[in-house]
Amino acid sequence: MVELEYYLILSGILFSIGVLGVLVRRNAIVVFMCVEIMLNAVNISLIAFDRYNNQHDGQIFSFMVMCVAAAEVSVGLAIVISMYRNKPTINLDEFNLMKW
Repeated sequence: MVELEYYLILSGILFSIGVLGVLVRRNAIVVFMCVEIMLNAVNISLIAFDRYNNQHDGQIFSFMVMCVAAAEVSVGLAIVISMYRNKPTINLDEFNLMKW
């Protein structure tokens, strides 16, 4: 049986990679993928705590996080596609359409 600490270490590493990717990368698609990595890291920790405590609340919350992630991806990609039509780039530094 794998101990809880290993799951939490894996979750922390994945979350750190996701945060680093969001802060460093400028491509909108890569930023969305990094946000998905962070959400999956949270799912791993929720399931690990669920298994450690012998409850089923973590699985329910994990399912809710996956639903929010799916909605975030669909709305985010729709925004990226609509902004790409106005300016043919997906580099986040060049998007200033929403500024006043």
